[in-house]
Amino acid sequence: MNENKEYFVKEEDFIVSKTDVKGKITYCNQPFLKIVGATQEQLLHKPHNIIRHPDMPRIVFKLLWERIKAKQEIFAFVKNKSFDGGFYWVFANITASLDANGEIIGYYSVRRKPNPDGVKFIEGVYRRLLEAEKSGGMEASSKLLGQILAGAGVSYDELVHKLQRGQI
Repeated sequence: MNENKEYFVKEEDFIVSKTDVKGKITYCNQPFLKIVGATQEQLLHKPHNIIRHPDMPRIVFKLLWERIKAKQEIFAFVKNKSFDGGFYWVFANITASLDANGEIIGYYSVRRKPNPDGVKFIEGVYRRLLEAEKSGGMEASSKLLGQILAGAGVSYDELVHKLQRGQI
């Protein structure tokens, strides 16, 4: 395992995956396969959280799932694992895929290179959220996230967009 090996998304790459309604991967593009270091056979029909990094606070995924199940898009800085134990950061956009009747049939995520300064900032936030989760569970993490956002005078969406644009 090479847990300290960081991989970087290329400026021109878009990392794309689709899942079914239960979060199992139904499609992944070549840039996704390459950065994860996997084959389609190793990823298709597996839970998307197969690449979840333990440095990611659960509150971020709770917020993500609440949004996409409500058919709202969400953007997030996400740290993922590669199959060799390394990691990479992305700026992700996740949305629900809808059928002709407006019913959710799966989820679609497009990730791109994150702003490195945004990653540095969000790493500190995520560390604090993880510590809160370890001591007080999801409720403590959620409360701390609310305090961080209120202290910065921004919504979650404003924060991630400003970080990606280099405005914080």
